[in-house]
Amino acid sequence: MYKSAFVYSKELLNYKFNDHHPFNPLRIELTIDLLKSCGALNDSMIVSPRKGSEDDLLMIHDPAYIEVVKQASLPNSKCPKAKVFGLDTEDTPIFEGMHQAALDVVGATLTCVDLVMEGKVDHALNISGGLHHGIRNRGSGFCVYNDVSIAIKHLRECHNLRVLYIDTDAHHGDGVQWSFYEDADVCTYSIHETGRYLFPGTGETTERGTGKGYGYCFNIPVDAFTEDDSWIEVFKESINEVASFFKPDIIVSQHGADAHFYDPLTHLCLSMKSYQEIPRIIHQLAHRYTNGKWIAVGGGGYDIWRVVPRAWSLLWMEMSGFERDDDELPIEYVKKWEKTARKMPDKWLDPVDSYPAIPRHNEITQRNQVALRQLLQSIYRTM
Repeated sequence: MYKSAFVYSKELLNYKFNDHHPFNPLRIELTIDLLKSCGALNDSMIVSPRKGSEDDLLMIHDPAYIEVVKQASLPNSKCPKAKVFGLDTEDTPIFEGMHQAALDVVGATLTCVDLVMEGKVDHALNISGGLHHGIRNRGSGFCVYNDVSIAIKHLRECHNLRVLYIDTDAHHGDGVQWSFYEDADVCTYSIHETGRYLFPGTGETTERGTGKGYGYCFNIPVDAFTEDDSWIEVFKESINEVASFFKPDIIVSQHGADAHFYDPLTHLCLSMKSYQEIPRIIHQLAHRYTNGKWIAVGGGGYDIWRVVPRAWSLLWMEMSGFERDDDELPIEYVKKWEKTARKMPDKWLDPVDSYPAIPRHNEITQRNQVALRQLLQSIYRTM
């Protein structure tokens, strides 16, 4: 078994915009219930997070933005400046207690950092984290404070580590990229659906960093309707090359589960096959390059019943070394939640014929190969 910590407290469920918003913290409860039902998680593995502080936020966020978030968090707030800072929008509406709820997510991800850097564990996971769209003075894409950027900044300033950031969310990890675009000691890697069709519209292969950071930013924009085989091939080859080039001291990975074919907000066609493979590949890199130091966070994922709990459970199983001995989900878990959900899966992996054949399969595969070659060429030019 690997030394791993699962960082969680019920306060993390307070990061909730409203009852109708797709970013639903119920997916966290479902994941924990699934893990406990199959014996992969027990209370001894769960670590309560420390509280985040305003000093933590100031490592990345502008003081004026923090003050606006505080004002917008008050009961019945009518904060007129909120929209100027990307809040009070359809994507990122304001809600009572927003500042503290978002700060708690930051504290949980920083707890992962503390546990790994103090040598208490090799790997640490905060599935409530991964709010990768937030930037210095603006909320965006369901993200108020960028817990990932803050954690990476902390690793740089307090521990002087070279950080490899790996983002497998269907949406480009723009906020983290821009936070370290000029930093040669933070290598950002994002594989995502092309911005031609999807928010935030960035993440092209030509985004390479600037100044001293030039050559340390990597993007793989895959085509809409990309399936498992093409995605895994491109991801595995590119991230192995990036890690070999950068040689990180620690890995921070974001595990959005919204590239699945069930997800209502994106256009990719991954199955659980990919979500089983992603953490396996990253785990191997951690033990090859960073002596096991690996911090993981959640992210997107908007089919909260069929996709996110399975994807994040597979992530934790890989991190913790848990070997499941059954292809089927625990029957008690399925029965408990099928009363509320429209339909619950009963197996860990998806049937191979879960969705119709993609007409443009060969063209999509070829386009993804072009993106891969462009990334590899950029590495060779930098070396």
